[in-house]
Amino acid sequence: MSSPFARHKRTTLAIATAVAAGALLTTGLTTGSAAAQTTAGATPLAAAPVQLSASARTSLIQEKQADAAGTARQIGLGAQEKLVVKDVVRDADGTTHTRYERTYAGLPVLGGDLIVHQAASGAAKGVTKAFNATLKVASLTPALAPAKAEKQALTAAQAAGSQKTAADSSRKVIWAATGKPVLAYETVVGGLQDDGTPNQLHVITDAATGKKLYEFQGIENATGKTLYSGTVTLNSVQSGSTYQLTDSARGNHKTYNLARKTSGTGTLVASSTNIFGTGTASTSSSDQTAAADAAYGAAETWDFYKSTFGRNGIKNNGVGAYSRVHYGNAYVNAFWDDSCFCMTYGDGSGNADPLTSLDVAGHEMSHGVTANTAGLNYSGESGGLNEATSDIFGTGVEFFANNPSDPGDYLIGEKININGDGTPLRYMDKPSKDGGSADYWSSTVGNKDVHYSSGVANHFFYLLSEGSGAKTINGVSYNSPTYNGAAVTGIGRAKALQIWYKALTTYMTSTTNYKAARTATLSAASALYGSTSAEYKAVAAAWTAVNVS
Repeated sequence: MSSPFARHKRTTLAIATAVAAGALLTTGLTTGSAAAQTTAGATPLAAAPVQLSASARTSLIQEKQADAAGTARQIGLGAQEKLVVKDVVRDADGTTHTRYERTYAGLPVLGGDLIVHQAASGAAKGVTKAFNATLKVASLTPALAPAKAEKQALTAAQAAGSQKTAADSSRKVIWAATGKPVLAYETVVGGLQDDGTPNQLHVITDAATGKKLYEFQGIENATGKTLYSGTVTLNSVQSGSTYQLTDSARGNHKTYNLARKTSGTGTLVASSTNIFGTGTASTSSSDQTAAADAAYGAAETWDFYKSTFGRNGIKNNGVGAYSRVHYGNAYVNAFWDDSCFCMTYGDGSGNADPLTSLDVAGHEMSHGVTANTAGLNYSGESGGLNEATSDIFGTGVEFFANNPSDPGDYLIGEKININGDGTPLRYMDKPSKDGGSADYWSSTVGNKDVHYSSGVANHFFYLLSEGSGAKTINGVSYNSPTYNGAAVTGIGRAKALQIWYKALTTYMTSTTNYKAARTATLSAASALYGSTSAEYKAVAAAWTAVNVS
């Protein structure tokens, strides 16, 4: 899981969906899939992803998995390496992009993910790898006892606030994400972090030397009368004399009330009148206003991804997640947890400012999209890109909703008063305005907390969308600078979103850094619009403007 908003004490590598190991398609486009790939009625882009029915996606995954051994040989993998299909994306022109996890001698390879690009004719179009060198491990016999790796992981978790005295799980893996591949232990410790956020700390320990190689959090940290979006239409399901907050039109997303608890699913929110919430703030743990906001945010996020990219839910399989409100007591955060496939919201300081605004919902659930596509490691530069991806798509959700009570803007968390003075949590036009985020890339940007290193990509996205200099959008004033002082002309948010989504789903891997993100977005712009297009040139210019060249 991860928390996009917290600023409390953390371990150096903060929070992540990074190395979420997952094992996971040739017909059957759903009606209207092309419409999701167009802008302003334009002809569908040949390289844009198309929407697949659930059965078509499943059969395509099965087809690619059946061919996995042959694919492994064709791309030059060793005899001990096997591929497991995680996802498949198919473009309008029939090109497929198959994302694989890798095993070595039966052990999962963390940082070994790759994407195979194949034309409709079957011809190879290239391979994108998180780890490019030959995968070879000196020994598969650990010199370190598992108990020592567990002890080290417990020490790290306790430093982050966990009271756990035993690890939740431990397994042998091949660690290939940060250098020479080695046999390692991945140990997971639960409990709670110091601010009440659930803990799911993954610690990677060299099985030969006992050295800690890496650590990351598995938690991604955010008719209804809502607090932030006014009176909206929600879907509910009638059960007897009550109406339950279940959205049957969007994968049966459900909204639950934890009533201040920090574990469990909670109670399904229900109403005898089919009206949820009052539209005003309340400190009561039984108040349904926060639930109305959460359900609305989930619905708009689902519709944004489906309408904009043809994506059918977070996992692209038509299945809805669920949301939990009223988590903990005065908990000032929100988080996505891929292990429960759920979104959780605290009520903020004094239980008076629930973190259920539209951009927070879009941000947090977009962590689920990242986890189920590129799986960007949640630390260093890849962690900043992970956070920025959620800010970018959360912003996309807010503009998509076009709600007069919460107009679209390039501010993050402007409704939830997390700073106590009415200011936003983050600014995309000039990220440093928050006092900690980076406007431009530097060799040390990866040392920042991921919520601050995200500034480089947020700034890039703003420049690509709107361009540099002073302007007013939906009543909000912006003035975006550039590293080199050169003016940048934007291509519009719609095209910028298509480029970032294609880069995330077909060209980024778990270890993508800023330099590789530039390459990935240029590849996406080239595929979508052509390598000599104005869009391609704008992508290059926007990266140069944030000092990524």
